[in-house]
Amino acid sequence: REPDVYGPLDHAALVDACLQAAAAHGATADVRQTDDESELISWIHAAIDSRTPVVLNPAAFTHYSYALRDACAQRTAPMIEVHLSNPAARDDFRHHSVVAPVVDGTIAGFGFDSYRLAIEQLAAGRAED
Repeated sequence: REPDVYGPLDHAALVDACLQAAAAHGATADVRQTDDESELISWIHAAIDSRTPVVLNPAAFTHYSYALRDACAQRTAPMIEVHLSNPAARDDFRHHSVVAPVVDGTIAGFGFDSYRLAIEQLAAGRAED
């Protein structure tokens, strides 16, 4: 969708990039995608229960999902928000993240490298829980 905003690569390529980035640090990754807010929140709760670090692209939920924000606020391990594009350089309504205040940091605007950079930060122990 919108290759001028998100780039020409597909989800399979993103999964591959994440798996490679994790493997480069001796780690594994479980890459998931959903458009279902309830399912996403369930995954966050499962990560909380297992103390699993999370790289999260909340997509449109970034700007309005207080349910997702509240779930992320309960985190028990590092969590980094990522975006392929730079929301601050886009429409005004995209400038505010309800998730950002309750995660360790946000990496945005670097395409697939946003994910790689987040994985590197988790692997280096730079995100705090």
